[in-house]
Amino acid sequence: MPAPELHSQLLADCHLLGTVPSGSLLLSRNAALHWFILVPDTTSTDLLDLPPGQLEAVMTDCRKVSACLKQTLAYPKVNFAALGNVVPQLHLHIIGRRHSDPCWPQPIWGNLPPGPDWSDEELAALREVLIAPPVHLLPGSDHK
Repeated sequence: MPAPELHSQLLADCHLLGTVPSGSLLLSRNAALHWFILVPDTTSTDLLDLPPGQLEAVMTDCRKVSACLKQTLAYPKVNFAALGNVVPQLHLHIIGRRHSDPCWPQPIWGNLPPGPDWSDEELAALREVLIAPPVHLLPGSDHK
């Protein structure tokens, strides 16, 4: 079965970085911090409804994003959430947090001020980070 199309709100709010083994990896347009969104290839709307093998694959990809945020992008804290109250398509937020970010220590929802969008150069550099060792999350031929 082909992957479901990405919800229009996700496409409006995010850059599509590419595909990962369990789905699609996006990045929030607000460049104030690295806010990744993983959209699993499923029609399920709740994370805990996924079959065990698929849930394991999704969590493996989320852990890789978290490791990238901590080890490569030097975030001391990672927030993780699966809310889906506004966008019904299952999507997981993996967000790097620092004491110096614009809304620390509050949650980003409702507290993150508008910020600049990522430049094409910044997006290309981030894709390279996600392709290269030690991350190896995006396949090298999948990005544009």
